[in-house]
Amino acid sequence: MSTAAFVLGVALDAAGGDPPTRVHPVGLVGASARVLRRRAPTTEASRRRYGWAVALGLPLASAFAAGTLRAAAARRSRLLGLLVEAGLLSLMSSSRTLLGRASEVEAALAAEDLEGARTLLATHLVSRDTSGLDAAEVAAATIESVAENLSDGIVAPWVAYAVGGLPLAAAYRSANTLDALWGYRTAELEALGQGAARIDDALNLVPARLTAVALALAVATEGGLRRSWRAWRRDRRRTASPNAGHPMSAMAGALGVRLEKRDAYVLGADFPAPELADLRRALRLARRAMLGAAAALAGLQFCSSVGKARP
Repeated sequence: MSTAAFVLGVALDAAGGDPPTRVHPVGLVGASARVLRRRAPTTEASRRRYGWAVALGLPLASAFAAGTLRAAAARRSRLLGLLVEAGLLSLMSSSRTLLGRASEVEAALAAEDLEGARTLLATHLVSRDTSGLDAAEVAAATIESVAENLSDGIVAPWVAYAVGGLPLAAAYRSANTLDALWGYRTAELEALGQGAARIDDALNLVPARLTAVALALAVATEGGLRRSWRAWRRDRRRTASPNAGHPMSAMAGALGVRLEKRDAYVLGADFPAPELADLRRALRLARRAMLGAAAALAGLQFCSSVGKARP
């Protein structure tokens, strides 16, 4: 990991966001996944083996491509290598896009356009049916999505970069994208997506917990640290995912709101349902947690590099 490339990559993501899907590396991974899905075998056992092969092979190919591009640029000049690495890293996270999509839902709710808010939520943030959600449920679902995506769409690729540089960040992003497309327990995808789901779960074990810590610390100045910590420790295992419950329950406690998905889970059951103001608070809290996580990772890398430079 290069501290300079990391800081520049984080800044580029925050300032510029994502390019169109057709030229985004994640879009290319998604297109590959759709082609590979059409070519999957038909029997359950063979689909499971095929799914595991893709779940391992696609991230490895992404890591190789990212490493090759970075190395080619670095051979031309050190500055070009830094810029390419930072630019590619900025595409591995999605801070501006996540906050922008959530802000669109918030604006629709503020304009009392419930149907528009439901549509935006379903289009950009969640996979559930939103047609019957009331305003409080739309706000709750948006807050949940911000918390979960803060972990797997932002902190996780940063952690991967800190551990294994650009290749591991690219591999993580590829694995996470494949899980988003294949990791469902449906008749068609149960066997095919098993490998993608298991690998994504493993890669997010540490980032999910770090994100929960970042959210709890981000609200410490408002006196919410203990409340967030209690909600996290109590409710983190209430979701089907082994990771999603960590940042979502910490967010519920940080805000002091109940986050509920019908027939699935309730986080922060002793808190009131969220209102529009709580969604706005969630966006501010997410920004502070991002800054805290980025600063911590950059600081750790800087200290590590200084230590290695000493004779």
